Amino acid sequence: MSVKITGIGHAVPDGVLTNFDLEKMMDTSDEWITERTGIKERRIAPKGSATSEYAARASRKAMDMAGVGPEEIDAIIVATLTPDMKFPSTACFLQEKLGAQRAYAFDLNAACSGFIYSLTVAKGLIESGAARKVLVSGAELLSTIINFDDRSTAVLFGDGAGAVVLEDVPDEEGIICTALHSDGSLWELLNCPGGGSVYPISKEMIDEKLHYIRMNGNETFKNAVTRLVEVTREVLEKSGRTIDDIDLFIPHQANKRIIDAVAKRLGLSDGKAYLNLHKYGNTSAASIPIAMSEAWEEGALKKGDLLLISAFGAGLTWGSALIRM
Repeated sequence: MSVKITGIGHAVPDGVLTNFDLEKMMDTSDEWITERTGIKERRIAPKGSATSEYAARASRKAMDMAGVGPEEIDAIIVATLTPDMKFPSTACFLQEKLGAQRAYAFDLNAACSGFIYSLTVAKGLIESGAARKVLVSGAELLSTIINFDDRSTAVLFGDGAGAVVLEDVPDEEGIICTALHSDGSLWELLNCPGGGSVYPISKEMIDEKLHYIRMNGNETFKNAVTRLVEVTREVLEKSGRTIDDIDLFIPHQANKRIIDAVAKRLGLSDGKAYLNLHKYGNTSAASIPIAMSEAWEEGALKKGDLLLISAFGAGLTWGSALIRM
């Protein structure tokens, strides 16, 4: 059995927030942001938008490419840390928007690694016979949890969604292997503490701004580079491939310096790492599927290519996957 990606799509808001816009809002500059992150702008959804809206737009594109109707979808997984509501799941809202009445639906939160975690779960569902066709969307509206008084995090994040359709295609190579890891002892490096059972919604919680993203940037950077290199090598070793076999590497789009450091340590050839974070910033679980969709549209990713994806996020979580397109 081979579990293959047969459709890809993405959707981003029309609203653009540039570095020059941020200069007017806080003590920062385009030069400072670009030098440290590689980000030039990010997309911001209008107030009152729902994560499921963008997941639905991306999903419809992926389903159209795959030639799959809503009645054929058996399962829906949404990777997100910015759900429409605490409950029900954003996947249930997505199911309703798509009219996929036969599907069962659930969310998965592994932060920026969520898309790779979800791919792994979807692969297992298909291989076990629990589903034949699975829709996976990585979707985030991170603007809803950004503290624009904190320039260290406010410049990093944006909104958007990507989606893929996965099917059993026996005669073709698909998702070759994946690797997942986490280390909960390092949760304090990157988190959003407010709104859960530890810090329930209250005036005090909001006054202390616990409902916004918090990050230890230096330690997160160090861990990201180390873990991304480790897990990428792990997937290559498991598959019997080398970095030279890879046609395209799509890492989580968090920071250009992280991506450059990882590519150098892996010995990746110039031009094989796909970047679009300059346009979108860090969109967490949405970043890899958005990049996959754009790379496909541009012709940088083609049928038959060997694609390597890797991500690192809050938890801490990290993962990688090797995929034949």
